[in-house]
Amino acid sequence: MNESSPIRTDRARAFQPEPPASPTRRRFRPLRWMLLVLALLGLSAVGQRWYEARQQKPEGEVAATSGRGGGRGGRGAHDMPQAVGIAAVTTGDVPVVLQGLGTVTPLATVTMRSQISGYLTEIGFREGQMVKRGDYLAQIDSRPYEALLAQYQGQLARDQALLQNSRLDLERFRRLSQQDSISKQNVDTQGALVKQNEGTVAADQALVDQQRLNITYTRIVSPVDGRVGLRQVDVGNYVTAGSTAIVVVTQLHPISVVFTLPEDDVARVMRQVRAGAKLTVRAYDRGDAHEIATGRLDTVDNQIDTTTGTVKLRALFQNDDEALFPNQFVNAKLTVETVKDAPLVPNAALLQGTPGTYVYLMDGDSKVTVRPIKTGETDGTRTVVLSGLKPGDRVVTDGTDRLREGAPVRVTSGATAQGAPQGEQPGEAGRASEAAPAQTPAGSSEGGERRTRRRQAQ
Repeated sequence: MNESSPIRTDRARAFQPEPPASPTRRRFRPLRWMLLVLALLGLSAVGQRWYEARQQKPEGEVAATSGRGGGRGGRGAHDMPQAVGIAAVTTGDVPVVLQGLGTVTPLATVTMRSQISGYLTEIGFREGQMVKRGDYLAQIDSRPYEALLAQYQGQLARDQALLQNSRLDLERFRRLSQQDSISKQNVDTQGALVKQNEGTVAADQALVDQQRLNITYTRIVSPVDGRVGLRQVDVGNYVTAGSTAIVVVTQLHPISVVFTLPEDDVARVMRQVRAGAKLTVRAYDRGDAHEIATGRLDTVDNQIDTTTGTVKLRALFQNDDEALFPNQFVNAKLTVETVKDAPLVPNAALLQGTPGTYVYLMDGDSKVTVRPIKTGETDGTRTVVLSGLKPGDRVVTDGTDRLREGAPVRVTSGATAQGAPQGEQPGEAGRASEAAPAQTPAGSSEGGERRTRRRQAQ
């Protein structure tokens, strides 16, 4: 076969091995990855903004959008009237009340201790008993003091006899001296002896009186009206003078409350005190929810505590029902004065912002406007308006979180304060809501009639 034959040539080409393909080098393209990351970030930002816009839409607008192809022709959220509650500015009296932390302090707390030493032989009280001044409480063994009393009384009688004898001798010496039968020296000596015996008798009398007083001290009585506490020593124990406590008596009627006020309020309180006003103090419990008792301001301390910047005041309470207990923690509220016929606004209407204290004032029946005001005293629910409002103005008390200057509003039923005009009633809203869905069935029935006519025509 000829080598130039095409058959051989094709076979040679068929069996000729192909040269190995050169491996393609993979090129790293950072630009392509960066573009992919930027695209993902953009898509996530668009999705986030769409989700937030969806959440901020009112429920009515979302429903209208889903029912009418994305809300074409609907109003924005900022044009929807905001449901609010309003209240009218009224006039009234507001008490100026200063509040401070206080402690119930008895006017007298007496720890009963024996003034003499001896064995406790008897207890004359019941723990927790109410006692009067002079009531019997305890008895100390008085026999040792009675024995000493008898001894001093005998010594006194002996010295009194010596004194009497020396006085008689002095009278004799004086008569003899007048007759020149005795020297003047003897008379003076006898006179000195009389004075000496007089001193001895006086000392003996003092010892007798002391023992009688000690015997009196063996009977322990209450020095004040009050309640006795728990017994601190039992019968049969040896009581040491001035150191062993027997019982504590606490006065409860009347009782006082010591409380503190800031130093800035001292001038206002002292002005009323100097004018002779009887200021009322009310004591509230620890939670400041329930009033316990009502009393009168008694006195103000004479100095300010430099460490706390406060001054102490004392109020007296009759405490006939014993509602106040010694060392009890209370909240004291002092009524200094009363502001008469002042414009009052509910505290729920007060807002704080760039203009200071302000309220949303109703401008007509469907819009609000921002009104800066100045406030005064408050009683916890209402605040005195010094300027910016007048009685009869209507302010927004509920639904102020989405309001702005000139925002459209609608007054909800039940949220209108006394004296304020009524807004949209629930019946009107119900009728409107019933009318809107009623259009859909009508449209569907008309479409059904058209399809029926087409089938008949065919």
